[in-house]
Amino acid sequence: MNLFQRAIRSCLRKPVRSILLLLVVFLVSLLFLSGMAGRSANIAVKDSTRQAIGAGFLLEENPENRSRRIEEASRKIEELSADGQGEYDGYHQQKTTVNGNEVWQSWTDNSFESLKMEDIEKIAAVEGISDYNITTVPTAVLPVGFERIEDAGTDQTGDLQGVALVGNLDMTMDDNVLGGNVTIKEGRMTTAEDSNVCVISEELAEKNHLEVGDSLRFCPVKEKEPVQEAVIVGIYQVKERMEPYMSGDTYRSENVIFTDLHFPEKVEQDDPLYEKAYFKVADVNEYDAVREAIAAADIDWQRYDLIDNNGSLETMAANFHDLEKINNTLLLVVAGAGFMILFFIFIFWLRSRTHEIGILLSLGIARGKILLQISTEAFLGGALALALSFLAAPAVSDAAAGYLTDWQAQQDELQAELDAGGTATEYQAPELTVTDVETELTPAMLLADGLCVGALILLSTGAAGVLILRRKPADILKED
Repeated sequence: MNLFQRAIRSCLRKPVRSILLLLVVFLVSLLFLSGMAGRSANIAVKDSTRQAIGAGFLLEENPENRSRRIEEASRKIEELSADGQGEYDGYHQQKTTVNGNEVWQSWTDNSFESLKMEDIEKIAAVEGISDYNITTVPTAVLPVGFERIEDAGTDQTGDLQGVALVGNLDMTMDDNVLGGNVTIKEGRMTTAEDSNVCVISEELAEKNHLEVGDSLRFCPVKEKEPVQEAVIVGIYQVKERMEPYMSGDTYRSENVIFTDLHFPEKVEQDDPLYEKAYFKVADVNEYDAVREAIAAADIDWQRYDLIDNNGSLETMAANFHDLEKINNTLLLVVAGAGFMILFFIFIFWLRSRTHEIGILLSLGIARGKILLQISTEAFLGGALALALSFLAAPAVSDAAAGYLTDWQAQQDELQAELDAGGTATEYQAPELTVTDVETELTPAMLLADGLCVGALILLSTGAAGVLILRRKPADILKED
């Protein structure tokens, strides 16, 4: 009877022991596969605050990546400065004294928050994109020589007493226009060829007796100069008032003024702050192909969210910045716990066979051959457990990744509440809801899982075997 036959008979002779080993290896293998698959999970989320768009794609900043960049910039400042104060890549932090107490302040500037123009142009150059638009964040500026619309009953605490400029490369593709809420009453919309032009609300035009062709002047909120002038090329009307960007009358619907793309930065005397970019698909039938081509563009996708025409978005990388770390920790814990459990199982296994081992040693059978047989028995059960775990792994991996993603999302929400008010910026993170989490098990993952489980079995049987086989046959038989 050869080694393999003896191993099979031994497994069949002790079914409870064999089933216990199979279950442990099965669970260890499943957890390994779940951890490896979870590190590269594809997380689909939906933004309940953004409307569905037409046959195109909307590019916006990814809030998770923004948080990560803030953390990295803060660490860099602490490394480069002795007191932890300074600026790095558009992120600032400094220490001030308030009522005799030292308080840390942090904020970001436009260069940190803005979409990158070079990335927008790369997407615009993708085959299948027929046109595109860039929209700035609503920019508060002061009106010069004209009055804004105000409501006496509105709480103006903290209001900047200004109006809001929204720059567009092509206003016809602004989301308010695409959604049908904003239409032109007189004149026209702004275009990519325009400079120093604006489109105002009919309420603002009526209050100040303005017509197409007149000019409006604006100045920065802080410096009150220089004054920039824009020619009115259109007057718009809305079906429903646009939701204010912030409280107060500065951002109220009637005080929103659409301009050419670069006019807000001229008035504010600052870097541009591009909030979103819309890319129009030429052929709706090629929508999926265009999306794949966009995803293949040479862009740091971790920085962005790409929203499709259903209002849902696909994160182009692992947005949940702690998810990979959690899965790496899971793999280490599983490896350590798996080794300890298997070690104790084999200790129990060998102690129940001390009489058999003592006789074999007395007959002159080498310790290495005995250990080899025990390892073979373990590998037989392990191989069956691995096969079963490969079948169950896809469903379990999706469920595990979904649970960890939901948990991470809850932690991020709690952290965001704790950090509220800690960073001064006009940026408002979208309300994202996880809609789907998909994992992929590759052949490389299956191979790695098999090697890891095999190594655990080999190490645990070896460690347990040394404790028993190092003793003399007579001592082993006496104990039995």
